[in-house]
Amino acid sequence: MRKYFITGLIILLPLAVTIAVVVFAVNFLTKPFIGFVSQFLSKTSLKEIGFLFFTPEQVLLYGSKLIILIGLIIVTLLLGFIARWFFFTTLIKISDKIIHKIPLVNKVYKTTQDIIKTLFASDKNSFKQVVMVPFPNSETYCLGLVSRESPKTCKDAAASDLISVFVPTTPNPTTGFLLMFKKDDLIFIDMKTEDAVKYIVSCGVIIPEKDQLPVKENV
Repeated sequence: MRKYFITGLIILLPLAVTIAVVVFAVNFLTKPFIGFVSQFLSKTSLKEIGFLFFTPEQVLLYGSKLIILIGLIIVTLLLGFIARWFFFTTLIKISDKIIHKIPLVNKVYKTTQDIIKTLFASDKNSFKQVVMVPFPNSETYCLGLVSRESPKTCKDAAASDLISVFVPTTPNPTTGFLLMFKKDDLIFIDMKTEDAVKYIVSCGVIIPEKDQLPVKENV
């Protein structure tokens, strides 16, 4: 019975986490537009049509979300296409400079911009190296992803070279701790980021087939 329960848990847990993340993303993206689209669709015959076990109100709500998502995808594709034009690229640079000069707004904008560039730029090495770190105490270890070198202010305050490491939580790796370690405290291992995330999400059940051996640090 215990084996069956664990097997079922291994199947359901990733599915539940995936569904929760997708639902959160859909609600987050559609919320600003749901009122306008729902009001528009309510003027059509859709408000009186049910589908299977869905009520007309549910059909109206989910239909609105679907239309919004399709619209956002189309708009995103168009923006990506237009962004390749020289004129639009120049316009973006001018707008970027203007936003950077607006008090308060520039702080939020620049921080968000830096995070997105770091996460999605293909020439960055952030989160590419997996390490073992002494956390939450010196007697135990956790898997972490190297972000990059810590800010100079922090290194000067500690009088030592520090490395910023993101330590994901289990089973939701989108949250965690940002910690700074001395290079000597890190154990660099030959493990892919994808394998490390699978190991964390599965609560240690899914173990990479390749033996993990310490490798030469590359930071």
